[in-house]
Amino acid sequence: MLVSRILFFTLLLVASLGHSFANSLPDFTTLVEQNSSAVVNISVTLEPEIRQSGMPKGFNLPENSPYNDLFKHFFDPHGQRRPQRETRSLGSGFIISKDGYLLTNHHVVKNADEIIVRLQDRRELKATLVGSDERTDVALLKVDASNLPVVKFGSSKDLKVGEWVFAIGSPFGFDSSVTAGIVSAKGRSLPNENYVPFIQTDVAINPGNSGGPLFNLDGEVVGINSQIYSRSGGFMGLSFAIPIDVAMNVSGQLKSTGHVNRGWLGVRIQDVTRELAESFDMKKPQGALVSDVVAESPAEKAGIKVGDVIVAFNGQKVDRSSSLPPLVGSANIQEIAQVKVIRNKKSKTIKVRLENLPESEQAELDVDIKPKEKTVLGIAIVDLTKDMRKKMDIKEHGVLVKLVHDGAASKAGIRSGDVIMQIDGNDIKSVKYFKNLIGELPDNKFISILINRQGNPIFLALKK
Repeated sequence: MLVSRILFFTLLLVASLGHSFANSLPDFTTLVEQNSSAVVNISVTLEPEIRQSGMPKGFNLPENSPYNDLFKHFFDPHGQRRPQRETRSLGSGFIISKDGYLLTNHHVVKNADEIIVRLQDRRELKATLVGSDERTDVALLKVDASNLPVVKFGSSKDLKVGEWVFAIGSPFGFDSSVTAGIVSAKGRSLPNENYVPFIQTDVAINPGNSGGPLFNLDGEVVGINSQIYSRSGGFMGLSFAIPIDVAMNVSGQLKSTGHVNRGWLGVRIQDVTRELAESFDMKKPQGALVSDVVAESPAEKAGIKVGDVIVAFNGQKVDRSSSLPPLVGSANIQEIAQVKVIRNKKSKTIKVRLENLPESEQAELDVDIKPKEKTVLGIAIVDLTKDMRKKMDIKEHGVLVKLVHDGAASKAGIRSGDVIMQIDGNDIKSVKYFKNLIGELPDNKFISILINRQGNPIFLALKK
């Protein structure tokens, strides 16, 4: 009897907990009903150009040749290659104003000859491209319509990791598909996407979802679904969205001017590792370590130096190097920026007048390396000749690493072909100066070492 009662109450408790857990899960039905009409399917047509015939001059086939039909299929009588079928790509988007403005991804409409927007009521409208920004992957479209359903906007800054979110889009062309998940991380930096602090989620995103909205549980758009991480081409639990705050800033500029202006500081930066933090006498790794300052840049004009650690920008904390570019890029270039740095173990605030980000990119350098002689810290180094400096675009200071053996330098990550520019904040003027300086440095303590690797300045932490 006692056992039966225990079993009964156990089953009752399990049922109660199960009911409570089910009630704690979000119900998306009302939210989807309220917002799906403002989400659209976008199809893009790219018309291939007619190319000239690739047939050799004077090449002719006999009239009765069995290959005549084959060549007629690819070439017209005037020697032009027939165009292949038009190609179409599918994506998603959402309406942001009743008079027909929409947002989607730049890569969805890139090089499009025609853009067709299909609404949930099955209307198909031809869209014009107002403007597109490749760096943030945001595009603004316009359709000729009125009284359209629109989305509500939230703030991506208010999102919390672990919060429920959901997406509506057209994966593989299946309109109005809904998927849900949680915010996995914020402020993610992806390769070649330095100006977007991506929202990472585990919401199922697949080809065709690109450009669609990411909603919070208040039914507000907090991001634009943009990218997935995948080894198979399909969803693997890692999807990335552009914060709506970034997207709206970009779309506003596209609407008013047709292009986007971004703040430019003019520094190359990297993360502060635990070892580098120790070398700078910092209590913990934080900030963006300046490894190079571009000549004639706002940073150089303001007095920012190599070795400075930027820990705040305009009052906003810089935890990692990836935190800085979005802050600089979204800053008003008409105002003076306040940059807080740690220099020589002391805090200092520098005023910088930002400029507009230039489009030019620095080309990679090719260094010719040959064998060598004596070693310090497990490396063989030589002074740079005038020809070497010209080829590597190094104006002054630095010694060339010719060979790397087992030792402290190898453990620090120094490679053959690197140019050692600084050690512990001291410019390396020659091999002799390098050897003397190494002898004076303390043992068993991390020191910072600045190298130039194929044109890229990098700080490393070295322990003797």
